[in-house]
Amino acid sequence: MNFRKTNSIDPVPMQLAPLVDVLFLLVIFFAVTWKAGMDEKLMDVSVPAAEEGKDRKQTSVGEIIINVKNDGAIVVNGQTLGVNELLGKLQNIATIYKDQAVIIRGDTKTEYDKIIKVLDTCQKAGIWNIAFATRDPKDVPSQ
Repeated sequence: MNFRKTNSIDPVPMQLAPLVDVLFLLVIFFAVTWKAGMDEKLMDVSVPAAEEGKDRKQTSVGEIIINVKNDGAIVVNGQTLGVNELLGKLQNIATIYKDQAVIIRGDTKTEYDKIIKVLDTCQKAGIWNIAFATRDPKDVPSQ
């Protein structure tokens, strides 16, 4: 006599709707963050050319891009800041992230002392990881 019942468990079909939802959200997230990053780089700042500059295809996560326009305006994340406002913002960030990376994008027509003020502000805030944005001389239009 056989008292045991044999139940066969049917395999559960894979649910595609949650997978599609997650993939869709990831695509939206990357598209939005890519667009925000490109807005910073396409700002009305013409960086100088340098032959020995490193070509950086990838940016570090969370690096701050400080744009110094030709009139001396300091723009971070689309906001025009004064030197004191920039110092406060950088000090807050530097207390949380010790090795915070900052890229200074100065326009070719910006006066040298405006760039030095931004550099000095970064140093006062305790940020040591500072780089200057340049472009390849081949990308410079002939005049």
